Amino acid sequence: MSTNQLEKFQDQVDIPEGVKVTQKKHMLSFEGPLGKTFKSFRTIPVNIEISEDKILLKSMGDKKRDYAILHTARSIIRNICEGLIVGYTIKMKVVFAHFPITVKVDGKEILIENFQGERAPRKTKIVGNTKVIPKGEDVILTGEVWTDITQTAANIELKTKVKNKDHRVFLDGIYVFDKKKGLEK
Repeated sequence: MSTNQLEKFQDQVDIPEGVKVTQKKHMLSFEGPLGKTFKSFRTIPVNIEISEDKILLKSMGDKKRDYAILHTARSIIRNICEGLIVGYTIKMKVVFAHFPITVKVDGKEILIENFQGERAPRKTKIVGNTKVIPKGEDVILTGEVWTDITQTAANIELKTKVKNKDHRVFLDGIYVFDKKKGLEK
């Protein structure tokens, strides 16, 4: 294997100013202006080394799959660093035809009440430090970790999925309509 190919299987991420990264075995801890978060790389086969203001990533193998995993790890680290500086926001819209849907937050759970006239509320979990703010017909999700916010949004969408009916006619649900960088109040 040539040196060009070996260089292909290593990458680096610059740590932005204001973010502090520490490593303990497979666990990386990030601390920034908006808070703290942790990420385990135990299941991701990548060697990680932290030098002054860079994180060096090296692939465990030399196959195409290893190359893809290396860049996945790079983008995870980059998103966490960026989120700790500016944050992320996802806006969701509550859509209903007949029965008005209400969204409430109860601790680490989201309650979706009166979905298609159901008496019992549908419950879903909030992932990580995501903040959920119901505002009328909008639900605003904000936080520092992109994967946590998007997983919370996916959980809400899946809980309001219409089953055993024609989804072209029964359009009730809660849907994502805007994703952006920066925290919104």
